[in-house]
Amino acid sequence: LFLLVLWYGFFNPSSTAIMQQTLRELRRDNPEAQLRHEWVPYELISTNLKRAVVASEDSNFINHSGVEWQDIRRAWEYNRKQAASGGNAMRGGSTISQQLAKNLFLSNSRSYVRKGQELIITYMIESTMSKKRILELYLNYAQWGTDIFGAQAAAQRYFKRSAAALGVAQSAQLASMLPRPA
Repeated sequence: LFLLVLWYGFFNPSSTAIMQQTLRELRRDNPEAQLRHEWVPYELISTNLKRAVVASEDSNFINHSGVEWQDIRRAWEYNRKQAASGGNAMRGGSTISQQLAKNLFLSNSRSYVRKGQELIITYMIESTMSKKRILELYLNYAQWGTDIFGAQAAAQRYFKRSAAALGVAQSAQLASMLPRPA
């Protein structure tokens, strides 16, 4: 796994674990289902989108080493209280680096084992990739709809333009979709 993390530091994956899981789920209802995804380099993604995503998903992205323990603790406490009161609203405490680890290698399942795997992979990612590369991968593989992955596919689907041409309001709208993309 560490060698694959190193590889992704320089080469783009053709797909991710989450993309494969999503495609399998979509094909249960429609055997012809396809995902929409198009890779674009970091320089061809709007600065507006980069800023909006970091601001909404992980405002301390540049400064942390991949994990924000206090955010994980707060999410765990909130989720525990929800479960105790019969609620089902869940809150995540993942950084962009953790979300990338999950997207690349894991699944959308929620368990302590999966979270432990995510933390280990996150530290591998953070120790081998620059923040720029992490954000580039995240923006190219984040889910922005049932079958839409990556900033380019999202920009084309929702705004009929390239990821490079996204304005402030469009970028904010896309960033707001990330917590519940489907």
